[in-house]
Amino acid sequence: MLDAVILAGGKLGIDDTLYHESPHGSRSLIEFHGKPMAQWVIDALDKAASVADLYLIGVPADRGLKAVKPLHFLPDQSEMVENIRYGVLQSHQDHPDRQKALIVSTDIPAVEPYMIDWLAGQVADDPQQLLYYNVIQKETMEARFPNANRSYVHFKDISVCGGDLNAVDKNIFSAERPVWKKLSDARKTPLKQAGLIGIDTLLLVALRLITLETTVKRVCKRLDLDAKALVCPYAEMGMDADKPHQLAILRQHLQGVL
Repeated sequence: MLDAVILAGGKLGIDDTLYHESPHGSRSLIEFHGKPMAQWVIDALDKAASVADLYLIGVPADRGLKAVKPLHFLPDQSEMVENIRYGVLQSHQDHPDRQKALIVSTDIPAVEPYMIDWLAGQVADDPQQLLYYNVIQKETMEARFPNANRSYVHFKDISVCGGDLNAVDKNIFSAERPVWKKLSDARKTPLKQAGLIGIDTLLLVALRLITLETTVKRVCKRLDLDAKALVCPYAEMGMDADKPHQLAILRQHLQGVL
């Protein structure tokens, strides 16, 4: 069983194209057919056989979000990286026997329970990794959501976009592993981000001279991190609501599952 850390923090600025859709300025509370976007994600986690407790960060308990499983409301730590760390460590404190945790964004309302269980199965099959990062192949995304206009990273062998439902081992935050501090420090500094990945690796990616697997190996070696990129078969795990046209696509999609 895995606990799930649900990222619902952050406020939209008035210049954001989704601002007027968002109650209290919160993207996670944008409504889809009478239900907040975050509730769609919570419902999927609630029904997933592999999920235990839910840790929701950034939305207070009085906003009406609910679950059958234990749902813990945690305060926003202002930064996404710190929210992940805070939620995972709280989960570990409560349940030290649960070594892995899911990291879930609230802006993927089309996610289904069986997709979450698929990820949990991938973790169970290879428990040695510290980080499991989902990527969705361009062909998979465009077949499912042809007008989503997602951005892709193009490797030698595959073009992918990132997923919004991933998993970590709780030991990634141990004092002996400085990787998380490096990631946190580099979050808003492109040059530091490039330094973490390696300019040579970035150049090879830009020229499409390196495969996804080789890139992951090089980055993991540089960061001293055991990680795995999972080519996810489910576009819904990467179909987030960032722009108005994506919001419309998701509303149309979810209308069909009501």
